[in-house]
Amino acid sequence: MAFINIGFGNIVNSNKIVSMITSDSAPAKRIIANAKEKGNIIDATQGRRTRCVIICESYVVLSALMPDTIGSRIREYSIKEESENDA
Repeated sequence: MAFINIGFGNIVNSNKIVSMITSDSAPAKRIIANAKEKGNIIDATQGRRTRCVIICESYVVLSALMPDTIGSRIREYSIKEESENDA
């Protein structure tokens, strides 16, 4: 189980992430609106601009970090985990 920092002390289980997209597109805005209606949205932006919409198995998380930043953190953790398992 890998917990990844998505900004401001908030963490997400990376094994539950389905997709990460920027919040600028119309489909992303529809995803956010639908999640708000259903009540399965988590706002982890701490009042800052939403830059990443993290779509998980059963909920949507909003983050103020760019998807590239979160993706690189996931890759770094995966590489670290692989090297520990090989040793």
